Amino acid sequence: MRILGIDPGSRVTGFGIIEVQGQQVDYVASGCIRTAKGGLPGRLCEIYSGIVEVVESYRPDVMSIENVFVHHNVVSALKLGQARGVAICAAAMQGLGCHEYAPNEIKQAVVGRGHADKMQVQHMVRALLKLPAAPQADAADALACAICHCHRKQSQQLQQAQA
Repeated sequence: MRILGIDPGSRVTGFGIIEVQGQQVDYVASGCIRTAKGGLPGRLCEIYSGIVEVVESYRPDVMSIENVFVHHNVVSALKLGQARGVAICAAAMQGLGCHEYAPNEIKQAVVGRGHADKMQVQHMVRALLKLPAAPQADAADALACAICHCHRKQSQQLQQAQA
């Protein structure tokens, strides 16, 4: 199974793709969709096009995406929600199912602590995927989202086998 993880953002959207075969998890690709300066509608179009290009290039089977986290700035949360919606729409239009995970759940799955910082996520993603260097922060968050989905699916399969 090939999993596309997405860390949405209106300026930078991270993506990460892993391949899962049994218990083996391998790195496929990662990167960032960086939008040009300008209005939000144009940036959303760039995110949509970027996700479509990633899906067409790497042919993932499923997508996992981080849920919106509202800390203090509601305007930023709304923009993030719009970026998420565009990413979900792009994947859905390409026939992918979408699974959503809370930021704390993703960090818990990768680092073992729901309140880990970005550097800890980068370090663990590098270690888990045996990468030569830590990926960029947004790409690492996207890979962490994909790893979270992998762990969730493996846990569900184990529970079903034991039932």
